Amino acid sequence: MNLQLKICGMREQENLRQITALQPNYVGLIFYKDSPRYVSEAIEHLDSEIKITGVFVNASEVEILEKAENYNLDAVQLHGEESPEICQKLKDTFSKSGKPVEIIKVFGMKEVFNFDRLKPYEGIVDFFLFDTRGKNKGGNGVTFDWDLLKEYPSSTPFFLSGGIGPEEIEAIKRLYSIFKNEGNQELFYGIDVNSKFETAPAVKDPEALKLFKEELSK
Repeated sequence: MNLQLKICGMREQENLRQITALQPNYVGLIFYKDSPRYVSEAIEHLDSEIKITGVFVNASEVEILEKAENYNLDAVQLHGEESPEICQKLKDTFSKSGKPVEIIKVFGMKEVFNFDRLKPYEGIVDFFLFDTRGKNKGGNGVTFDWDLLKEYPSSTPFFLSGGIGPEEIEAIKRLYSIFKNEGNQELFYGIDVNSKFETAPAVKDPEALKLFKEELSK
């Protein structure tokens, strides 16, 4: 499978070194104060091949731009009720800055989902991310019904998130095969993992992630 791997909810410097040694495609830093994985201190420079993603929940444009500069972000993940207009303003500002920054817009999924909600964001954001809608803004450790994505109507690639651990590999392969059989595998862009690989909040298990990454590449 040709899927990008995003490891979210990182913070501890030594653990970051262990995880980035595995060469994931993205690493996520959470800038949401109510999260147990909240990042408040400086992060040592990470491998330039890995895209550093800042995760925000209804943050101001000023805060997002400040964090993007201070942490040298390659992507911003918007996990709240951010409007298409806010996404467009961020995109325009990043474009003028000279450093392209990807914009990932998150949508919470449950038993049903109205895909018409995506239309205003088409052509603005780079990726969608589908997570399980729960009491927390991410890190709930629960999957949603992936069958909802079998009729995915958008042309914007997406990340799959929400309670993904080693036991979901076969289900990921089945979903990927549906897109591949239709010639649309580029739409199923990546996997976002977090709590299922933690030994403590913001501390990930390197060996478990190594095995998961190997399985994901088969």
